[in-house]
Amino acid sequence: MKIAIFPGSFDPFTIGHYDIVKRALTLFDKIVIGIGQNQAKQSTFSLTERLERIEKAFADESRVVVTTYDGLTVDFAREHGARHIVRGVRSTIDFEYERSIAEANRQLSGIETVLLYTRPEYGHISSSLVRDLHAHGRDITNYLPELIDTEL
Repeated sequence: MKIAIFPGSFDPFTIGHYDIVKRALTLFDKIVIGIGQNQAKQSTFSLTERLERIEKAFADESRVVVTTYDGLTVDFAREHGARHIVRGVRSTIDFEYERSIAEANRQLSGIETVLLYTRPEYGHISSSLVRDLHAHGRDITNYLPELIDTEL
């Protein structure tokens, strides 16, 4: 079985994230979405809220597991028997950032990173943008998967 992890803070989980997971399911038998806990980072949405919303988005997809983790991503991958990390890339800036992390992860563990380019219609969407819009009382419905409760 080919297992990959899709790690991130997912604060919040956007339609771009959702699309990456759906596309990764064409490459892997199972995707483990890992919500990383970063104690140094102030989150807008609680870990429980993020977990529940992502689980709801994939409620009908048995090949997707959603969980949380603390620590190194490569250790999380090993715990789940994953030999691959899936990441989404929106721009050349994302690519350079992801490339350096992918190289470090490969050197540490031998785990490969698979980069999936964001569809053009989602290229402008980031969790930061969605958080900012939400903080200013704007409708964020178009930026979230349909099944995620938009009444944040």
